Order: sequence, then structure tokens, then C-alpha cells
Amino acid sequence: MQLDAMSVKIPHVKGHPNRLPFEGVLTVVDAPSDKAPSGARGHRVVLTRVAAEAALPSLLGMAVDYRPGWDGHDAKRKIGLITDADFVGRKLVVKGYLYARDFPEAADAMRRAKPNSMGMSYELADAQVADMRAEIWRLTRATFTGAAILLREKAAYLGTSFRLAS
Repeated sequence: MQLDAMSVKIPHVKGHPNRLPFEGVLTVVDAPSDKAPSGARGHRVVLTRVAAEAALPSLLGMAVDYRPGWDGHDAKRKIGLITDADFVGRKLVVKGYLYARDFPEAADAMRRAKPNSMGMSYELADAQVADMRAEIWRLTRATFTGAAILLREKAAYLGTSFRLAS
């Protein structure tokens, strides 16, 4: 059994009004996406475990964003921070904080969300595709630049999740 994890140590501040902890499954590695992610030109993709492990350090400290309607990405609406990333089987699990005081409408929407209705989507740069002609693109290298919180049904990987931590 191999366990890979990384985190940024942020001191706990009891009752901090702007830190609302979250956790989620950002993606599933070595599995084809259920839909084509944006930027993949209509192709479903496989993020390889090797590529995800190599890119793990680039994920820490990256922002999470959202779009009103929870249906996609908006890199200019950064509402939180990823502080921890860990592989649990084929799932890439992330944890962090939402800026609840700065974005009360988003925090309130997350509190009201139906259980299991929310998901996540990664944001990448410098992705290398093994064969651009393949029906399903196999990503062999990438750099994480952030993540989005969205409705699970809108995510490229339906196996993602997002929830506020208790």
C-alpha cells in the first residue's frame, strides 16, 4: 500500500469567521472522464496517476472558484484555498477553506446544497496529451492551476464531490 499526500500547514484558529473548511474529490485518476472537460476540444480525458502525482505540489495553495449557477469555472471568483491533497485509491481528495465572510452568498448556498449534489473540476495548464488523435485524451503531464466547485452533474467526472467539513 502506498499513500501519497501533501498539505500546507495553516494554524487552526477556533471560530475564524472567514475560514469555512471543505473537502472534496477533485478527480478520479486513471479513469476516463464522463464528459469532455472544457479546454479538451470535445474529448473525454484520462488524468494518469503518474501525471497527477507529479503535479500534486502544484495543487497546494491554489484557489477554488465558482460561477453563479454552479455550472462551471470562473477564475475571477476565487472563494477559497486548497491546503491538502491526498490520493485515496483512485480519488484525488482535497481539503481547504472557503472565505465565508468574504463570499457569504456562496457559503450560504453551500450550506443549503442538497447532500451529494456538489462536485469539483480541476483547472490545468501545460497539459501534455499522449496522442492528440485519440478519442480519449490521456494526460501524461500537467500543472494544477486551481479548481472549481460546481454541481456534480455539470462536472466532467461524475465521481467528484464537494462538501463542507463538519
